[in-house]
Amino acid sequence: MNPQPQPRLTPQDYLAWERRQETRHEFFDGEIFAMTGASREHNLVCLNIAASLHTQLRGKPCEVYNNDMRVKVSETGMYTYPDIVAACAEPRFEDAEVDTLLNPVVIIEVLSDSTEQYDRGAKFRHYRTLPSLQDYLLVAQTECRVEHYAREAASRWLLTEYRSRDDTIDLPAVGCRLLLREMYERVPL
Repeated sequence: MNPQPQPRLTPQDYLAWERRQETRHEFFDGEIFAMTGASREHNLVCLNIAASLHTQLRGKPCEVYNNDMRVKVSETGMYTYPDIVAACAEPRFEDAEVDTLLNPVVIIEVLSDSTEQYDRGAKFRHYRTLPSLQDYLLVAQTECRVEHYAREAASRWLLTEYRSRDDTIDLPAVGCRLLLREMYERVPL
């Protein structure tokens, strides 16, 4: 016997359901995908980056959010939870709940074995359609390595890779600098 196909959810159905959940779920093309837990290293890297950005953004017109801020990629209909996201000037949200950001300027994903291929491939294809996005960082958690994709003219993305704890990443869209030694503080590599 073949199982009955599951009906596809609308974005409105997903949001109504997701807002009642205790765990996070991503959404694309009518399907819901559960988010898994993170390792100690993943959590340390995320916290280190978010703390650095939060400190640098004090008094500036930008905000940084951790992994609980949902982002909607309006052009493709994907809803996702980046590890870290920043918005500037006037953050725009999908509705009065103010829990789904529409205009991120920086998105940072900390890689894990289970998400690395997706973060590099399909997810980045979605993110690239966000007109507001200027910087996308992929941060390894098991080695000192950060890949920084910066938007250039004509929808080109420039990749710069950082591998030394002495390296500094400039994020001009938010007026911040990230030091790899601080990003990997207390992370056993």
